[in-house]
Amino acid sequence: MIRLFIGHSDAMDSPQNADERSIVVWDGSPQLKNPLLLVAFEGWFDAGECATGALDWIRRRSEARRVCHIDPEEFYDFQESRPHIEIAPDGERLVRWPAVECHVAPAAPPHDLVLLSGIEPRMRWRTFCEGVVEIASELGCQMVVTLGAMVAGVAHSRAASVKGSAASTDLAKRLGLDRPTYQGPTGIIGTLHDVLDRAALPVVSLRVGVPHYVAGPPNPKGTRALLSHVETVTGVPTGYQDLDSSVDAWEQRVNEAVERDPEIVAYIRQLEAEADRSESENLPSGDDLAQEFQKFLAEQRQAGEPDGAGGD
Repeated sequence: MIRLFIGHSDAMDSPQNADERSIVVWDGSPQLKNPLLLVAFEGWFDAGECATGALDWIRRRSEARRVCHIDPEEFYDFQESRPHIEIAPDGERLVRWPAVECHVAPAAPPHDLVLLSGIEPRMRWRTFCEGVVEIASELGCQMVVTLGAMVAGVAHSRAASVKGSAASTDLAKRLGLDRPTYQGPTGIIGTLHDVLDRAALPVVSLRVGVPHYVAGPPNPKGTRALLSHVETVTGVPTGYQDLDSSVDAWEQRVNEAVERDPEIVAYIRQLEAEADRSESENLPSGDDLAQEFQKFLAEQRQAGEPDGAGGD
């Protein structure tokens, strides 16, 4: 006997009903306090698994519970992202499908966190992004913060560089963030920003640079940097300091690996010198950004925009 892990509705077995059912399968609708939606996807924009690792870290450290998932049937090629067979403690076989799950993490004031993560979908991105809009709207999320990681010419021995941006001119100016300048092929995060902007849902991007010569997962230094900036922006404690020992161990392993190659050592010294010469800040000062962020959300609430089911 095989038991499906994801609780699909009966309509899932009828292909003709695919366009009639909601792609978001809800477990419940919780009462939340000024919620923020954090989003990360495995794939192109998750070098070293830093972004999804940050959300996993928050989820594991909190009493997070799943509130919904996005039905995978319409968005994945199961020959590419294959479901896994697992054996449950009771001996039954489980089919674990590729999943994009949404968890709620009750946090310290001023915000509860809504965590959405999973494998980057393969197909129907616009429809998928409309499902994310449904989740944000249903839960009353005041803002969406996407997390990402990309390979870059940075040294593993220097502070991980995190950059923040917002496609909305007004929002970028208000929070002192950059506007995106990249042009070219994009991933699900770029598509999601466009859909959220069109839906008038405020969205910002935080992304960390990962050394291209050591881009494989896990990369606790990149994860720590993202968690630190999430705490800076939202004011919600993330416990990123508890990753310090993992970061030290990771740096030691990289040092031992690269010291055998004089050319790589010389290249890293060059990257270190460039980082040391740079005096620019990746984000506005923590106090200034956090203060402006909270002022912006307070004004959104006062203007009658979604403020979460729990309100103030």
